[in-house]
Amino acid sequence: MSEATSETPRVIYEKQGHTAHIRFSNPAAHNALTSQMWHQLRDAARDIAADRAIRVATFRGVGAKAFISGTDISKFADYTTGQQGVDYERDIDECMSAVDAIPCTTIALVEGWAVGGGMNISAACDFRIATPDARFGSPIGRTIGNCLSALSLARIGGAVGVQYAKRMVLLGEFLTAQQLHDSGFLLRIVERDALETEAEALCQRAAENAPLTTRVTKETLLRGQKALLPDIEDLIALVYGSADFRKGVAQFLARTKTLPDWAGE
Repeated sequence: MSEATSETPRVIYEKQGHTAHIRFSNPAAHNALTSQMWHQLRDAARDIAADRAIRVATFRGVGAKAFISGTDISKFADYTTGQQGVDYERDIDECMSAVDAIPCTTIALVEGWAVGGGMNISAACDFRIATPDARFGSPIGRTIGNCLSALSLARIGGAVGVQYAKRMVLLGEFLTAQQLHDSGFLLRIVERDALETEAEALCQRAAENAPLTTRVTKETLLRGQKALLPDIEDLIALVYGSADFRKGVAQFLARTKTLPDWAGE
């Protein structure tokens, strides 16, 4: 599973036999996802779902320093209404739902940072293998002051547990690989030089499973998760339409090191 590199931010999508590989390539920004990359991820996930020959799919960041360090938020500087935030979260939900709907086994290989969108995507995968230095988080309450959709919160909370999700979002903590291995979120922690071998062995085992068993089990769990989701678009609009959000975005893009002086409005 060789890693290609590119100066242009992109998602690299390849198929090899029964395995599909998705690589997040934006090394200059530690693989932060641009809008185009989100949509490329959605399209790749849909292609995997349509290809019954694919039995397993892997997700990995290019460059070994980060899985995904977050999302490119530069466009948030132009947001003036809560509806823009609602539309943004709908778009992310559409992309993430395509990952959720992949009917084969999905595996995240995490090296370094898995933050924001990286946390979300790793949580969407069935299994996660990480290097000892991996760190996971979603410190949006200490950076730009936005919020997550109900689907994203359910996905992350379901994968790591509600208390760990609260620590990441309400306290802005970054959790270690060891913490998340102990919680069951990570299948294994492996050294970098063993990651490739571990991944190939896990892919082989997953590919040997009965594909209909995998598909039906995943779909059943997914339907159960979505059946309980509340409609929170009014809450999303409240946050994205706030003065606090505009302040947080401005300070983040200006690379101000101090925390925003949140006013709660």
